[in-house]
Amino acid sequence: MSVGVNLNPDKICNFDCIYCQVDRTVQSETRFVELDALLAELHEVLTLVASGKIYETEKFRNIPPELRRLNDIAFSGDGEPTTYKNFDEIIAACAKVKREARLNDVKMVLITNASMFHRPHVERGLRILDANQGEIWAKLDAGTKAYYEQIERTPVPFQQILDNLAAAARVRPIVIQSLFMRVAGEPPSQQELEAWCDRLKEIIASGGQLRLVQVYTVARRPAESEVTPLSDAEVDAITQRVRDRVGVPALSFYGSSEY
Repeated sequence: MSVGVNLNPDKICNFDCIYCQVDRTVQSETRFVELDALLAELHEVLTLVASGKIYETEKFRNIPPELRRLNDIAFSGDGEPTTYKNFDEIIAACAKVKREARLNDVKMVLITNASMFHRPHVERGLRILDANQGEIWAKLDAGTKAYYEQIERTPVPFQQILDNLAAAARVRPIVIQSLFMRVAGEPPSQQELEAWCDRLKEIIASGGQLRLVQVYTVARRPAESEVTPLSDAEVDAITQRVRDRVGVPALSFYGSSEY
């Protein structure tokens, strides 16, 4: 079980990815993170899962016994979580709830585009994660500036993402998440995939550590209709390329066009 914390209920993000699977056609009822409510809800859900009572409910009662465990608290949601102005305070407060629930072994996972790692309050938040069984899962969907700009549609410079990834990986091992897809029927070119592998290798060459590379594709309705998933075999081929070219562990996660 992964307990998600949404720091962007307003659905605002500094990326506008063509494959984004957040429904932005409907406005959220909540505009701001209400800290007291967030912490109360987090405590309630952690207690529900850790006690096992959640498996008495209809939705979860068929989960196999070997999977009935609390795996992590994941900071993700409807935008980029590190853009929240009090990011470090939120991470510290959630870590305190976890400790008070005596769940010290439960991971805290930040799912991020790495665009804000250079900001002091984000650096502080990352250090708090480090002290509380934290993991960083950071996006890298491109090897070249042109493809990055086509896919992510953001004013954040590609080099800033690369620099932030390398800097974070020099402090602790990080996980890279990379989504590849067909755009107007075309998968990423072989040249683009080679360049992407080169960017991963550059992180390592700078002294960074990559714990894992997760290769995945589209699984829910994307923002743009021209975006469709890769086949399982295509995902596996990219995963194997990482193992062969970069020399780090890599896993495949498959998609679906049944939205």
